[in-house]
Amino acid sequence: MNKTSEYKVAVLLPTRGRTDALSRSVISLMNRAVDLDSVQLMLAFDQDDEVGQQHFESHLQPWLDEKGVNYTAMEFERLGYIRLNEYVNALALAADADWLMFWNDDAVMETTGWDRIIAGYTGKFKLLAVHTHHDHPYSIFPIAPRAWLDTLGYLSPHQISDCWLSQQAYLLDIWERIPVWVTHDRFDLTGNNGDDTFENRPMLEGDIRDPRDFHHLTWTARRLADTGKLANYMESQGFDASWWRDICSGQRRDPWQRLHENDVNNQVNSWKVTYDHKDGNLKKA
Repeated sequence: MNKTSEYKVAVLLPTRGRTDALSRSVISLMNRAVDLDSVQLMLAFDQDDEVGQQHFESHLQPWLDEKGVNYTAMEFERLGYIRLNEYVNALALAADADWLMFWNDDAVMETTGWDRIIAGYTGKFKLLAVHTHHDHPYSIFPIAPRAWLDTLGYLSPHQISDCWLSQQAYLLDIWERIPVWVTHDRFDLTGNNGDDTFENRPMLEGDIRDPRDFHHLTWTARRLADTGKLANYMESQGFDASWWRDICSGQRRDPWQRLHENDVNNQVNSWKVTYDHKDGNLKKA
């Protein structure tokens, strides 16, 4: 379970149809890394993505080779945005790093030494969050320890991975913001990259009657069951899981206390979120 990894951080990057944005994203990461040999770049391309693959082969790949970046490019039958987590899980399973960082092809790293900052948490069981999206209280680009993957066999079984991992982290009281800043250059945030990739982003959220919906009871039950498995792992390694145990025993009246405390710009609290003790779910009041 606690094997030695070859790299400190693996960047998990599914991409489709992006050219200049992809290059800008990857170059920002690698140029701002200070221990480049400790970083592993994992890319996922669709088999039918001729635009993205041709750009990678003719422009980005030569740059990566010249820079000496450790990278792997994997090809997938098209799964679509609705199965985004499956790309990320496959990349994570193929990676060999202490930390697994979700990344987007429209994200830009702003902090020099981001890799060393993440590596400084090695040995801890935390879900790390960067500063982005006006400091959204979820980890928009989750950074999880390898043991998370080893314990469950995946990072997220659901499309909406940032919410999935962040909710588990809050229930375990292991969510932590780190001094790393990222610009998510997404159309609805910055006005840039308003392309087909952005437009075709179906989200499995918003209709709790849909069995695929993030808040459907079956997914909530699975999320809580997996949280229990993570708690068991934590305790087996000497980490404190008392926050979760207090939730399970009913001693903690507000399991989402830390979430509310970290919602500094009222991005979740503005929904008037309530907690249903019967299904463990966040609900909009």
